[in-house]
Amino acid sequence: MQRTAQRRDSTTRVPVCVEEPSTTTGAARRDGDHAVRRPRRSSWSPSAVERACLRWLLRRAGDPPVRMVLLGGVEWPVGGEQPALTLRIHARVALLRMLLDPSVGFGEGYSSGEFEIEGDLVEFLIALAHASRRAPKPGWLQRVWSLVDHRPGRNSLSASRQNIHHHYDIRGDFYKLWLDEQLVYTCAYFPCETASLEEAQTAKLDHVCRKLRLRPGETVVEAGCGWGALALHMARHYGVSVRAYNISHEQIAYARRQAAEWELERQVEFIEDDWRRIRGEFDVFVSVGMLEHVGRRHYRRLGDVIDRCLRPEGRGLVHSIGRNRPEPLDRWIERRIFPGAYPPTLGEAMAVFEPHAFSILDVENLRLHYALTLRHWLARYERSAQTVERMFGPRFLRMWRLYLASSVAAFETGWLQLFQIVFARGTSNHIPWTRAHLYTNASSVGRCNAATQ
Repeated sequence: MQRTAQRRDSTTRVPVCVEEPSTTTGAARRDGDHAVRRPRRSSWSPSAVERACLRWLLRRAGDPPVRMVLLGGVEWPVGGEQPALTLRIHARVALLRMLLDPSVGFGEGYSSGEFEIEGDLVEFLIALAHASRRAPKPGWLQRVWSLVDHRPGRNSLSASRQNIHHHYDIRGDFYKLWLDEQLVYTCAYFPCETASLEEAQTAKLDHVCRKLRLRPGETVVEAGCGWGALALHMARHYGVSVRAYNISHEQIAYARRQAAEWELERQVEFIEDDWRRIRGEFDVFVSVGMLEHVGRRHYRRLGDVIDRCLRPEGRGLVHSIGRNRPEPLDRWIERRIFPGAYPPTLGEAMAVFEPHAFSILDVENLRLHYALTLRHWLARYERSAQTVERMFGPRFLRMWRLYLASSVAAFETGWLQLFQIVFARGTSNHIPWTRAHLYTNASSVGRCNAATQ
């Protein structure tokens, strides 16, 4: 059965998905909010080799507080204090895949229904994330296997188009099921934790605009515009002209319809093209949620594009998922959800700015804002689970549930960060004296303050 639980954070409650233990047996077992069909199998008693592999797998994961229940009810570990979290494994082949590659094996096993999680999926993944910090460093054989098997996705012009199509051109009505009304698919900004998702996404758009100190009549170029919310917001509320680039056909088509609806076609131009082909000169450069898809090899080229298109007194903002130390994206996420993606550290991101001596004016980390954003997305996704399953089938439903839940866990445990970097040319003195402009006339902050008084 599926039930909705209320998880208390520091000052707010956000609904999260809870998967309860199944009470059915035989061919059908409840998992999430759909039945996963499996053939009847006899009891599975692990061999000595399999037991040794299970012990190795748990050690490699940092000995998380998880018990494994094999087909037929055989438990591992056996005896002693039983952990509160349970992973049910329904097929030997699923265990083998996880032994060869824990990340990909777990993701594939969960998506196929060969793995079941008893309890809250997010809390299960948070426990794994915490335990992984205690895990021993991989041995030489594991490192060699990782180098051979993990080939990061390419980010050439053609490959980038394929990568973006894989994720963003699924179906527009799919994202409408769980994003906010403006279809903002990046980290929201919560002036207070009780703000709604719609309020927080509008607050994020304003937060970006205030950081850029937009003035009426200025020109802005946006690299990677999503469904167009930021470009339209800048034009409507700040009086600027925007040229926005994106290689997702579905997103550009939607953004153009929105521009026509708001009668902003003369003020906002949506271009279906790659960031490498940006032309013209602008007062402001902005990119929200694109650097993760650029690829480290192309950071210098992105810096060249910014240098070419930014006027002498220009300034810009780059908003990106990141890391505290260099690590590749989770292998299953990169393979199934975000091909070609890589979250850079701040040091790696500097390869965009340093060659052209851009000055970094401000860096803000919104990691916990993204965790809360994802909890809102996950709750809305679960409310639409039956619709998603009808659209794409049970495997897709579980795959995207795992992606959203694991992203919550990654941001809440600090495995992922969210950086907003504000910059200007190093020779420009048209830079803010203080940070007062970030919060002056911030209506969303005022509303939150009033609500708490």
